Amino acid sequence: MRIDLHCHSTASDGTDTPAELVRNAGAAGLDVVALTDHDTTRGYAEAVAALPSGLTLVTGAELSCRVDGISMHMLAYLFDPEEPALLAERELVRDDRVPRARAMVARLNELGAPVTWEQVARIAGEGSVGRPHVATALVELGVVPTVNDAFTGHWLADGGRAHVAKHETDPFEAIRLVKGAGGVTVFAHPAASKRGRTVPESVIAELAAAGLDGIEVDHMDHDADTRGRLRGLAADLGLLVTGSSDYHGSRKTCVLGEYTTDPEVYGEITRRATGAFPVPGTGGV
Repeated sequence: MRIDLHCHSTASDGTDTPAELVRNAGAAGLDVVALTDHDTTRGYAEAVAALPSGLTLVTGAELSCRVDGISMHMLAYLFDPEEPALLAERELVRDDRVPRARAMVARLNELGAPVTWEQVARIAGEGSVGRPHVATALVELGVVPTVNDAFTGHWLADGGRAHVAKHETDPFEAIRLVKGAGGVTVFAHPAASKRGRTVPESVIAELAAAGLDGIEVDHMDHDADTRGRLRGLAADLGLLVTGSSDYHGSRKTCVLGEYTTDPEVYGEITRRATGAFPVPGTGGV
């Protein structure tokens, strides 16, 4: 059983539509795929409608959080998308994305990069605009060769010359909100140091005590030694261990199913969730 619990669509910063994502997941031989767009659930209906036979969809989101000045992402699975408190917080984060992206464009212009808001808006389309869309604009203009090259201190990385902070949820509050909506929480790529500062293990222990369910260990941004260390940490703290591709379509080099989650862990996630249930495919449209 092949299970990929972290994927993005055009509802946020992926390049596959939700329908294309689930079709591609089925073609890649996955049995379970999670749709975890940034701070939004807008892709759910399209993904469910196109879900092929033999593939199960886990609905979720990747929540933008910040603790002690460090940006982090919290994967939330199988929560009630209409629960008012969590919905209000997601909308607050999403509403801050446009002014933030406009401010990054202005900073890039000051640095001599001729990015325009119209270009970024075109790239984002109907998705929740974010740094990957600004990074793609830099690639289009030949300022950097790849999206990853835009995520450096020279450009868009946390603390970079063109970085602008946005509203981000306190992770302890995120855990409380997701639990209140019947969901399950997993700390995404916790040791992805190439993205910027990472959360200390002491804080991960505090998050575990506050109800965090798991950590994403098997991920392209974690080398073998890091994965081993995180597995030990998870065992010490009683946390679930997940693995995922963090698929973004053509925007990143990762492929569907590059890393996967153990079926027993997936089963435990579904047992803990009360806000929603996995959706089995019936053939799609």
